Amino acid sequence: MSTSTRRGFLGFVSASAAGLLGTRAQAAPAAADDEPACILTPQAEEGPFYVDPKLVRQDITEGRPGVPLTLRLRVIEAGPCTAIKGARIDIWHCDAKGLYSAFPGQGDRHTIDASGKTFLRGTQVTDDAGWASFNTIYPGWYDGRTAHIHFKVFLDDKSVLTGQTYFPDALNEFIYTNVPDYGDRARQRAILNANDGVIARSDPEHRAFCAVKEERDRYVATLTIGVDRRADGTVGRAGPPPGPPPAGQQPPRFGRVIKDRLAALVPGLKSGR
Repeated sequence: MSTSTRRGFLGFVSASAAGLLGTRAQAAPAAADDEPACILTPQAEEGPFYVDPKLVRQDITEGRPGVPLTLRLRVIEAGPCTAIKGARIDIWHCDAKGLYSAFPGQGDRHTIDASGKTFLRGTQVTDDAGWASFNTIYPGWYDGRTAHIHFKVFLDDKSVLTGQTYFPDALNEFIYTNVPDYGDRARQRAILNANDGVIARSDPEHRAFCAVKEERDRYVATLTIGVDRRADGTVGRAGPPPGPPPAGQQPPRFGRVIKDRLAALVPGLKSGR
């Protein structure tokens, strides 16, 4: 794909993500004076892979291969929309092949041990305007989930929000099928944004979808996180991530079967099939 075609493609999918973000971050029409002006970001399950390696750092890549990505997160008070300075944000996500650091039993065949590793994990503290940023790579995928990055927000040493952010699926598909670091998988991914169970349960309005833009040497993803200081952001850990089925068995279905992949990847597209 040529550079101009790729930029046009990204502009299309990023506009979709920006529209989703704007729906959440902009002031909502108030029916009463005390109605919140900014909407709370939905909480999502922590998943099985959270650890705190106590690494306050902006660059979390540790040399893992993949498409460079800067993730910019802004923490605000849901309701008054005021920026929160000094909030701690932890993020963690899988690498280009779907591997998380710090745990055994990784990979399409659950044979890779990443115990003792700390790649793609880190902590930052928000500035006066509520912003924190991380330099990382575009996340890959593993069986049973769409592409996502986990985050935790702490205020005064208390977790107030555990969530996940998601990416435009047309961009996911482009990267996974064109960038070698993400290829050579045992099978095609079956779970997209359209049939991901966590999105269906915790974020059906797509409030935690990030906006993505292309810069000269990386993608930049942005998300504004609305939190409630009074909330308890502790959520239960999920069980082991979905993995490969025993030999000779079909992969289990963790979401509805996608019959029209193109229509599922591009929001609003009707293929006519």
